[in-house]
Amino acid sequence: MTEVTLDVAKEIIAAAEEEAAAIDVPMCIAVMDDGANLVGFHRMDDALIGSIDIAQNKAYSAVSLKLDTETIHGESQPGESLYGIGNTNGGRIVTFGGGFPVKHDDGTVVGGVGVSGGSVDEDMEVARAGVERFETR
Repeated sequence: MTEVTLDVAKEIIAAAEEEAAAIDVPMCIAVMDDGANLVGFHRMDDALIGSIDIAQNKAYSAVSLKLDTETIHGESQPGESLYGIGNTNGGRIVTFGGGFPVKHDDGTVVGGVGVSGGSVDEDMEVARAGVERFETR
């Protein structure tokens, strides 16, 4: 099983940064291992300061719940199964897109990627680029 080591995190970050540069949106990119420990972080020039914590918390959310943060968004709406979850874990659970679990090909969650700095759609696009790099290594 592939672990999210520093070298792996660097590959994920590089792919995400390439995509962020291609869409011309400076981003913060965080990569965590399966224990929600920060392994790698990158803040592009001019990325929003507020996005530092958001990116890390998106990665944390994806790892700790084993769900992408867009799914968490849907499930955290009033009347849904995870309603109120954004108030747990010291407020670290993010309930909007831009965080994805990183999975081994057998489906085991081995880490997470969180991206912040653009719109939700842009954040998701950039995070997906990092996840895709992991999946094709």
